This record gives sequence, C-alpha cells and structure tokens, in this order.
Amino acid sequence: MSRLLITIAFALLIPATATAGGKKPPPMSVSFHMQADQNEGKKFVFPFPTAGKTIFYSRSAIFTEKDIVAFQSFPSDDPTSYGLILQLRKVAKDRLVHLSGASEGQFLLAMVNGTVRDAVLIDRSVTDGLLVIWQRIGAAEVRMADSLMPRIGEDHKVWKQRMKEQK
Repeated sequence: MSRLLITIAFALLIPATATAGGKKPPPMSVSFHMQADQNEGKKFVFPFPTAGKTIFYSRSAIFTEKDIVAFQSFPSDDPTSYGLILQLRKVAKDRLVHLSGASEGQFLLAMVNGTVRDAVLIDRSVTDGLLVIWQRIGAAEVRMADSLMPRIGEDHKVWKQRMKEQK
C-alpha cells in the first residue's frame, strides 16, 4: 500500500517539476536565427530550405521578443497575411549593427511561435534598429502583438490607455 502511495506521489510531482521552473511561456514568441555552418552539429544547427537550397541556421536565437520594444504591421504580398516591422531595444540595435555588418551575404531566419515565417539575405549593415518579417503573419498574431507592445512611434502611456479601453 505504501509503495502505491509513493508511486502516485511521484507521478503527481513529475509534471509539476517539468514545467520549466514554473515559468509561463510568452504569449507570442519571436526569434531570429543566423545562418550557420552545418558542421557545427545537429545539436546546434537545423536545416531549412531557403532560396532554392538547404541552409543551416543556429538553434540559438540572436534576437527574441525580449529585444523588441515596438512593432508595426503591414499587408504582405500574400493577400491573406501580414508582415511586421520590429523595433529593437538599444542594446539589441547595437548588436544588429555589428552582426549585420559582419554577416553580409548570409541569411537571417525569422520564427514566430516556433514556426518559420521568413528568411532575409543580409545585404548591408542595418543601422536603424528595425527587423522586418515580410510575410506569413496572421491577423491573430498582429492582434496579439498589439496587446503586448506599442506600435512604432506610439507613446507608451497612449498604448496603455488604448489597451485599457479595448478591454
């Protein structure tokens, strides 16, 4: 009987300990991954078809939603989806300047909620602190981003008031 109770207790504790330290995942995840060398190993890179060939990308994101302070959506060339312009924090903006200057000719892959949305070829140093996802963003994701951060150029207090009024 006591073994049964111990087994049940462990079975109930395992899911509680497997939830990443009790942290909730962000409501919307955004990550950008740099092109990498396939010889770095399967633990560190993953393949994705880009520009008619298989390109490998780093599993470690170079930018995430934590680096983003504001956004703006726009209709993409695909009539059913949107694109996003993402404004980076100062530290991330500086990282983008250095990274883009050193990585001309390489691809940068954008993922939203764990799904690849776009890949862009870095053709020059990016100094404005803006990252663009050109396609495959749904209307629900634009609404989610709107609830999480202000639009580019929108005062933070105005955004907070707008969110309060929408609720």
